[in-house]
Order: sequence, then C-alpha cells, then structure tokens
Amino acid sequence: MSLVLHLFSGAPTGWRVHLGLTFKNLAADIRRLSNDDKDQLRPEFLAISPRAKAPVLETETGVVRDSIAILAWLDRAYPENPLFGSTPAQASEIWQITMECCEYLRAANHQLLSRVFPSDGSVPSEGSTERDALQLGAKMAHAECRYLEDILSDGRLYLGGDVPSAADAVAFPEIRLLQRGVETKHALMSAFGFGNPPETYPHTASWKARLNEDPRIAATLPPHWGETPQSTKPAA
Repeated sequence: MSLVLHLFSGAPTGWRVHLGLTFKNLAADIRRLSNDDKDQLRPEFLAISPRAKAPVLETETGVVRDSIAILAWLDRAYPENPLFGSTPAQASEIWQITMECCEYLRAANHQLLSRVFPSDGSVPSEGSTERDALQLGAKMAHAECRYLEDILSDGRLYLGGDVPSAADAVAFPEIRLLQRGVETKHALMSAFGFGNPPETYPHTASWKARLNEDPRIAATLPPHWGETPQSTKPAA
C-alpha cells in the first residue's frame, strides 16, 4: 500500500505534511477533501478519522493523524532526508521553531486571515470592531514575522539550517498564506503593514522566494489558487 494523504486544500495543517513528504522525496496519493461537500463526515473518512479532522496519513502499518505526529512518523519510517535534524542540537532547535510556529504563527494568521479572505477587501472604518480585530491579527502576525526574520538573519538558507526541515514545512504555508492575502486583498493588507513584505522582512522574503521557486514546492500549492485572483497586485 502506498502512502495516502487526506487533507483540506489550502489548510496549513495538511499542507505541512505535503511539504514534509516533498522534502523527503516521498510519493503519496494526495486526496483533497471538500469542506463544502462535508467529505470529512462521510462514513469512509470517519472510519480513519473519528473526529472528522484532517490531515490523515494512511500507511502500510496503520493510520496516523495530526500534522506534527505525521511528520514525526515520517522521520522514523523514512530516516533519509530527516525533517528534525541529525544531531541533538539540530533536533532541539527544529522542534522548538516547529512548535512555536504551530502555536503562535498559526494563531496570528487565524486572527488576521480568517477576516481578510472572506472580506470584500475594503478597509474597515476607524474604531470599528472589525478594524480592531484586524489590527490585533496584524500585530500578532508582524511579531511572528519578526521572529522568523531574526532566525534567518544569520544567513542560513532554511529555518533549521542548510536543508528544509519540519520547521519550514510548518512556517512556509503560513507565510505563503500571508502572501496570498497580499495578492488578493492588497489594499486591506497594506493598511495593516503588509503592503510590501520584502522590504519589511528581507530575510524572510528571500527564504520564501527560495521555496516558492522550487518546482516541487510549487506542486504543493492549493490547486484552486490557479484561479484568477481578485487583485492583480504582484506577489509579495
């Protein structure tokens, strides 16, 4: 049985695993779930994910749920091209960055982008509840971008060193989602300091570009992003 990955298209948790597979040069059958069609509630999916959550990885030895658990399993099952480093020092740094991005960068993006993407792209008026919520999300997201910028400021190519790791698998979808926000809702993102991220966070922008330009990584992008964006502003 080959590896089968069930994920929601565009959801950062499933994207993490897709990237982990890519970094390890592992093939998998990618099965994209539709939230609109409630695929997660189908009996055949509930049989492998009783909580109706994704991602889920089907393997020859069983089912693995949760993105970080799957990345850890991949590293044990397929040791080549390790996602969590080869030494104790590498492992501790990569695990720390990975888990901090899971907690803080994910929370920041949820606070900001869950309001940006469904909006019409206009900037809410001063003093409105929606503007305050966006301002909080932007403050959180900028703090996490500064965190990544500091890590990358020593000239390393990737968050864990010279090769992509689990830290990149977790952080890249979040930063790429911010870029998507800039691409599709440029005026709104600009109002909260994300109009030209390469100028604000040059090390992070170079890291993101390095991954963006890898054809293997491009293949993990959500297919629906191939649709014409609502804004023609250039990518961040």
